[in-house]
Amino acid sequence: MRIDTGQQIRLDQRMKLAPRMIQSMEILQMSSQALEARIEAELSSNPTLEVRESGTDPDQVEQDRLQENRDNREGERDLVVQDDSVDPGHADDFERLSNMSEEYGESWNANIGENYINNLGGERYRRYDGERDAKIDAMANAAARQQSLEDQLLDQWRLVEYSAETQRMGQFLIGYIDNDGYLRTDRQMLIDQMPADVRPEDLDETLELIQKSLEPVGVGARDLRECLLLQIDARAEQPDAPDLTTERLLVDRHLEDLGQNRLPKVAKSTGLELEQIKSAMQGLRHYHPLPGRLLVDDAPRRIRPDAIVEYDEAEDCYTARLTRGGQPTLQISDNYRKMQRDKTVDTKTREFVGSNLRSARWLLEAVEQRSSTLLRVISVVLEAQREFFDQGPQMLKPLPMTMVADQLGIHVATVSRAVNEKYIQSPRGIFPLRMFFSGGTETGSGDSMSWSAIQAKLQQIIDEEDKSSPLNDDHLVEKLNEHGIEIARRTVAKYRKQLNIPPARQRKEY
Repeated sequence: MRIDTGQQIRLDQRMKLAPRMIQSMEILQMSSQALEARIEAELSSNPTLEVRESGTDPDQVEQDRLQENRDNREGERDLVVQDDSVDPGHADDFERLSNMSEEYGESWNANIGENYINNLGGERYRRYDGERDAKIDAMANAAARQQSLEDQLLDQWRLVEYSAETQRMGQFLIGYIDNDGYLRTDRQMLIDQMPADVRPEDLDETLELIQKSLEPVGVGARDLRECLLLQIDARAEQPDAPDLTTERLLVDRHLEDLGQNRLPKVAKSTGLELEQIKSAMQGLRHYHPLPGRLLVDDAPRRIRPDAIVEYDEAEDCYTARLTRGGQPTLQISDNYRKMQRDKTVDTKTREFVGSNLRSARWLLEAVEQRSSTLLRVISVVLEAQREFFDQGPQMLKPLPMTMVADQLGIHVATVSRAVNEKYIQSPRGIFPLRMFFSGGTETGSGDSMSWSAIQAKLQQIIDEEDKSSPLNDDHLVEKLNEHGIEIARRTVAKYRKQLNIPPARQRKEY
């Protein structure tokens, strides 16, 4: 077999996205919180970007923006700084920005910027002492990093007066407690990982001390049963505690039957009346099955709507307006724009400033484009899903993203990015924007009905059922058929599980 090397000429077309286009797509799909974090990061790293003061004249801001575009084009011509979107052979603008920051950032902060400000007139361009900096305020408003459960438990453990050996063993065990507050690691595995000079008996003794010493009660439990028993015993020690004998008996010996709603079996086994068991179960609801979550909130983040939907009585339609949340209003620094045009500033400094100005401008354009696209998509949703906002979730219609994309003249991927992690607040509540885009089926009357609307109908049927004789999946299929919705039993079971609704035997009330 012969192998030759040579050169060939080939002509083809390839799509290469410019950095500003990539950034625009990334920002479009960001949630409000992610966008605020992105803006905070840019504020901290880009000296040309600043927070606009609340009293700034909007007309003046628009004039500044137009002048800024002209200045940037002029400055880029003067500096002969090539843009990647024009010349693919140059390095990525963001990489070049990073390199310039590393090369000139320190010297700029120490010498160049200070000298330039002084040359322009000193305090005229310097923020006066004692005046609050809006840019610093915006960055300071970022949420602090939450302390981990392990750190909080270790802080408590260090305050307990035990021997050095016990302290060391406790720190070892706390490292294996998960965010739910459980020590789920197998005992033998813990023994294998323990220091060689520690006895297995010390492990059990130290774990007991952890369970009795640390808050919240239940931390360090190895399973749900032990977790609840620790909380019951702790409550029983309180002076005003009620009789918890029944609660302890049910948790200690019949926890699985309680979880499966097998109350008659528990009553027969314990000799208790059903009312006694139900009363004890109500008491068990006061305990925390996941005590670690009381210190570490891993629940879904608080939802912040991206848009407010309101009904306009005069026009008989729903309208939407975007919310800003904690997002500051940004603008380009006038001082740095002047610096870029100043021919007395050395070329490298002007290149560094120009690169930062370009990055700031791209960010502002991407944020503006995000708002425009999001509002256009929401407007189509309000028109297509009018009956949902008038009557409720059961009137939600199928709405393919391709249909919205065709109507707006944009790519379906753009619609998908626009609705990603976005929420709207309406008179009927807060809903994820993606919920309004789903497939569906036709009812017996020929009307279109989305899968979400079918789930809402299923939820309604179960809410209205006789709890002493709940409907099984076959009966749920029949009920849906009565409403013109024909779906298979396995689909009903699937939707029921998605709605976190247990099977009929577990919904039965005695």
